[in-house]
Amino acid sequence: MTTSFAQRLQHLPPYLFAEIDKVKRALIAQGKDVINLGVGDPDTPTPAHIVAALQRAALEPGNHQYALDQGKPALRQACAAHYQRRFGVTLDPDTEILPLLGSKEGIGHIHLAFVNPGDVVLVPEPGYPVYHSGTLFAGGVTHWMPLTRARNYLPDLSAIPADVARRARLMFLCYPNNPTATIAPRSFFAEVVAFAHQHDILVCHDAAYCDVYYDGVKPPSFLEVPGAKDVGLEYYSLSKTYSMTGWRVAFAAGNRDLLAGLAKVKSNLDSGIFGAVQDAAIAALTGPQECHATLLAMYQERRDVLIQGLRACGCAVEPPQGAFYVWAPVPQGMTSAQTTMTLLEQAAIVTTPGNGLGPSGEGFVRMTLTAPKERLREAVARIQKLKLYG
Repeated sequence: MTTSFAQRLQHLPPYLFAEIDKVKRALIAQGKDVINLGVGDPDTPTPAHIVAALQRAALEPGNHQYALDQGKPALRQACAAHYQRRFGVTLDPDTEILPLLGSKEGIGHIHLAFVNPGDVVLVPEPGYPVYHSGTLFAGGVTHWMPLTRARNYLPDLSAIPADVARRARLMFLCYPNNPTATIAPRSFFAEVVAFAHQHDILVCHDAAYCDVYYDGVKPPSFLEVPGAKDVGLEYYSLSKTYSMTGWRVAFAAGNRDLLAGLAKVKSNLDSGIFGAVQDAAIAALTGPQECHATLLAMYQERRDVLIQGLRACGCAVEPPQGAFYVWAPVPQGMTSAQTTMTLLEQAAIVTTPGNGLGPSGEGFVRMTLTAPKERLREAVARIQKLKLYG
């Protein structure tokens, strides 16, 4: 029997984080003490009251059956109440909230609802690979929107050619940004809303990191801007806010027609979120929030340790405004790939080469804050010994 992949798979680039994991496992197999600053996966456990809610809910027979396609009404109500408290945004739980099996699933599936073969999807780069891979699965064409330091890592909408804008169906954004860790101002979101209205483009804002921020400066929601619900939706993930990456629970909020299209795709491809996980998500969103404050304080301390250490090494790195990434410039005369390989081979530190997330990421490496501060200090000490920055 001859087995060959479909053409859509042959066009996909290797999934970046899977490739990094292969390198990491090879180093561990060699007995090296690897410090993993590559993939952004929180290293702290899910708060105890959320785990307890799951344990109780798992014993409920009603949770052992198929879940509702659009999630439990109580979960949608909890999501809407969270948006009202956090952002001052009013959402109809019945039509403007859609629970997801993680925001990655919702990001990948939205293309199937709205992108026809040949349609253009506007994708920021460097950025999360799924924006592009979802486009390929739907037969769409990616138009890259470079994120550069000169523009504070905001795409230049005026640089999008008129013929591309006419053919564009979706636009993806992500703030706080992965990988640059910058926050977009409301004024930029207002510019996006006007652009989307002008060109009849649907906006998908990935807000997975909106509740990981520093110095008390809370990032805004795209949906706070007048007219945003007319043109788009926003993905909110519990993964980063409550250290729940493995639980696979998130929701999309915003335009009801966009959500209806996404829901139609989902009803044909999945059977909803395990009911007990939904109950745990309700506990996360409506329960005590001291755990979130503790998490923010921990990331703040880690950020300061890594930033101060890198600067002491001679690296002119800017502190992140949000998310748990540090976007560090590479040493003079080195590329992103060379820097990553040097750190791997000579210091057993796993990082992500910036150009692996898009051509505009060349000249940077991404480091995560999802490691204890003691390990971050050790990483800085190893980098210091290499004298990469002079």
